[in-house]
Amino acid sequence: MNVGDRVPDFLGYDAFGKEIRLSHFPGKKVILYFYPKDNTSGCTAEACSMQVNLEALSLQGYQVIGVSVDSAQSHQKFASKYGLTFPLISDVDKKLVNQMGVYGEKSMYGRKYMGTFRTTFIISSDGIIEKVFLPKEIKTKTHAEQILG
Repeated sequence: MNVGDRVPDFLGYDAFGKEIRLSHFPGKKVILYFYPKDNTSGCTAEACSMQVNLEALSLQGYQVIGVSVDSAQSHQKFASKYGLTFPLISDVDKKLVNQMGVYGEKSMYGRKYMGTFRTTFIISSDGIIEKVFLPKEIKTKTHAEQILG
């Protein structure tokens, strides 16, 4: 998905089985960020950047939502371990990552595998993508600051 595209209202279910929809956050811009895996160094740094800056993001009208293909149980442990208070969508069926175009073939040390591309979408309060941060643009330790400008 690209700037100007409309994001579907239904996003998925969080770590506790609660339905997450864009319409649950009226008047808010949504930071929908996709990350490869719970409890890995880059993903942990990115999540902690969001959490540390959550108040500043909220004051600027943002709602943070993280997404990975990890299980709900994995998300619960990850959120608990790092004190994450924003929703983490468990996309085990890979529906949302495929819908948003952030899942595909990756390569590490010459080995090819399927995975999630670290990508962040800034979505307007009316469900339109305003900005996309691509994998090479994202600095995991300071990603929230990148969004805040």
